[in-house]
Amino acid sequence: MSTTTLPPSLEQVASCLGGYDPKALPVAQAQEFIARFVPRVQAVEKLALRAALGRVLAADVVSPIDVPAHDNSAMDGYALRGTELATDAPTRLKVAGSGFAGQQFEGEVPPGACVRIMTGAVMPAGLDTVVPQEFTTLEGDTVVIPPGVVRPGDNRRLRGEDLARGQAALRQGKVLGPADLGLIASLGQAEVPVWRRLRVAFFSTGDELRSIGEPLDAGCVYDSNRYTLHGMLQRLGVELLDLGVVRDDAAALEAALRTAADSADVIITSGGVSVGEADYTRQVIERLGEVAFWRIAMRPGRPMAFGRIWSAGPGSRSAVFFGLPGNPVAVMVTFYAFVRDALLRMGGAEPRPLPMLRARAAGAIRKKPGRTEYQRVVVEREGSEWVARVTGSQGSGILRSMSEANGLLVLPHEQGNVAAGDPVDVLPFEGLV
Repeated sequence: MSTTTLPPSLEQVASCLGGYDPKALPVAQAQEFIARFVPRVQAVEKLALRAALGRVLAADVVSPIDVPAHDNSAMDGYALRGTELATDAPTRLKVAGSGFAGQQFEGEVPPGACVRIMTGAVMPAGLDTVVPQEFTTLEGDTVVIPPGVVRPGDNRRLRGEDLARGQAALRQGKVLGPADLGLIASLGQAEVPVWRRLRVAFFSTGDELRSIGEPLDAGCVYDSNRYTLHGMLQRLGVELLDLGVVRDDAAALEAALRTAADSADVIITSGGVSVGEADYTRQVIERLGEVAFWRIAMRPGRPMAFGRIWSAGPGSRSAVFFGLPGNPVAVMVTFYAFVRDALLRMGGAEPRPLPMLRARAAGAIRKKPGRTEYQRVVVEREGSEWVARVTGSQGSGILRSMSEANGLLVLPHEQGNVAAGDPVDVLPFEGLV
């Protein structure tokens, strides 16, 4: 279900954006519009740690203990008093006993003595330094330490230096990774509060589309967009509702949108938002919700619809709506330009800017100022720098060019032509696509 707190209206958001023009919307302005409009989920679940990978924290994780709980050794070696280290001659210390992890040395260490200690073992009272065993020589029950191999305080982990009692170990909105699960476990916590998963319904539109396994009639194509969307959405850990292919029919489109709005937080469609599409598409969508039809200053991916569809269920619930272009490459580009961060934000996470790789253009690239362009490239290391080569024809229907590429060349709104050798920004696909 969608959230109970309604977002602002499209008109309210548009009024906050200077120079808003839905017929020529810059990418950055569309991103800001979406960020201001989308709501966040409100329901919280408590999960066992092993089930929480990839989920979003719904509250800060506060440490109930000091980590580490005691001063302890960072090395296998000998614990000693730093004040007893000689600076101009070897230091000779008697071994007074041993301290192991979980079996700390008991009693006092007399002056001129040290304790054999293992990594993680509690530092004996009064000792503040550890010399690694490989720097020492053992002569009977005496350890000989050359001058200058350690300084007072070396190789000692202080109580609470990782986390102090009452300190936030992880902040709300963190997407939990393997290291985070280990950190929470180190605090003795078996469960963690997370936001519930975002529910996303998606479908493709068009009489020409066929699902895999159906015969391919003349003029028809297999629907690839649902599989691309399914893969991209899976990477975000959302719950998926695949509504298949919806034909170019007003009643069918309305039924699919109503089903999606009743079942999901977000609806994503591909196709049916370009100039020249049947009039009923706009009429149906606007009758069911509050939707803006945009022409975004970008290539590929110029046509896009955005807003919300009202649910027919009880209450004033709605689902955020993204109407993406029909061309396969444009679907992927608009998803990563607009949809990805919106879904993360709705799911309770704070999106971070995707990392860009600085590379050198292998050849000249034509580019008009006044729009953001995304070109498929192969980025390879040449000597001390990265070089980006465009993967041939950049038509928005050529999905093979996306499969062959390992990154997207991002040419910003104000950018003009690029000369061979010019520095360019590349969004790597590794971990993304």
